[in-house]
Amino acid sequence: MSFSPHPPGLSGCSSIQEQRDRWERKRSRAAKELVQTEQHYCQQLELVTTFFVEILKAKGTLKEDVREGIFSSIKSIFSMNQSLLVHLENGYIGKGLEKFSSHLHHYNTYVDNIYNANKVLGIQLKKNKAFRRFKKLQEARPQFNNQKLEDMLQMPVQRIRQYKHLLQDLAANTSPDHPEFEQLSRAVAAVCEVFQRIQGNAQRHENHLQLCRVQKLLQGRKTRVLAPGRWFIREGWLNMVPPKGSEAKTKMFFLFSDLLLEARRCSPLSLSNGEKFVSQHAYPLQDAAVEKVFGHTRSQGGLLSLTFPNAKLLLMSSNHDDLNDWYQCLNSAVRKLQAKHTVVLQRDEQCGRPLLPAVDHSNPGRKRDLASVEPSERIQKSVAELECSAPKRTKQSVDAEPIAEDSSSSCVIL
Repeated sequence: MSFSPHPPGLSGCSSIQEQRDRWERKRSRAAKELVQTEQHYCQQLELVTTFFVEILKAKGTLKEDVREGIFSSIKSIFSMNQSLLVHLENGYIGKGLEKFSSHLHHYNTYVDNIYNANKVLGIQLKKNKAFRRFKKLQEARPQFNNQKLEDMLQMPVQRIRQYKHLLQDLAANTSPDHPEFEQLSRAVAAVCEVFQRIQGNAQRHENHLQLCRVQKLLQGRKTRVLAPGRWFIREGWLNMVPPKGSEAKTKMFFLFSDLLLEARRCSPLSLSNGEKFVSQHAYPLQDAAVEKVFGHTRSQGGLLSLTFPNAKLLLMSSNHDDLNDWYQCLNSAVRKLQAKHTVVLQRDEQCGRPLLPAVDHSNPGRKRDLASVEPSERIQKSVAELECSAPKRTKQSVDAEPIAEDSSSSCVIL
């Protein structure tokens, strides 16, 4: 018979207290790391604000709109982070983070402008000799420790990622009955929103670069790849099987979120366009159907069938994994596009738009009894109104024509 050195009731209390002690130690470490990294971050922000923003404003080396295009809201960010640092150093973590969270719109402004800031900075370094010399002199100061302005402009974006992990760690090791728990939880949620914004901006920027790359690969300016809401998915070579049994032809296909683009390589004899492609057909995916004819098992390649309202494609690949990826990408793109179209129709119906135009009582000849209108005619009229309400939507009845859309807005990726 064994005996416990502690009474039965005390062992449970001891384990709970030990857990709380571990939480407190982890919380203290997280809080200490937050304060130390915040001190360094504010020092770096001060360098940019003092030696670049303020001096450039005083000297007039850059115009105001150019200066704001590069530095955006970094001065406001420095001010709000100075206030946060004072609270952190005095032990008011929850209060400081709550006040900090209410001013995160300055970070939203900054992260939305970061890609434009890099572009404007690059232009000024090429064209503005005075600014190029000024930047080099400032970066040579010992305070900068060989850091470049380009890298320091990324600090607010990087700091949001650090905040996300530090605050999550801090909240995870804070007891729910702690007086600062609610403040920490709200701060974590607010920072995560900015973090998601950064992720979305990065995805759209990468998508824009991909669309621009594909646009440069296509010969001429007739085919417009850049279009609002279009996302690049993938590209690759596939063998197109003709319907009448002749020899299969190898084609390059570019898959986007709303269409499949078929192209062929330019003549190798052309020195300027040897690496480019000629767009041949664009197949909108709105009413497409994708089917895997064979290639369900780990065999040598397979065959895909793509059915459009006015065309049908048979695409073959000898690589099973590649074909399977094409199938999944095509299927996913079609499902998302059709689901989006369904949501638009439902939303339009909920707006209460009348199916028929109002009856003109001033012209008896145009009066018409609503009850005499056939249901099918009403549906056709409602569909016609819906099509007219979306002038920028790709016409779906023409599935095998080259793209010729114009876009004035920046491309954004899925």
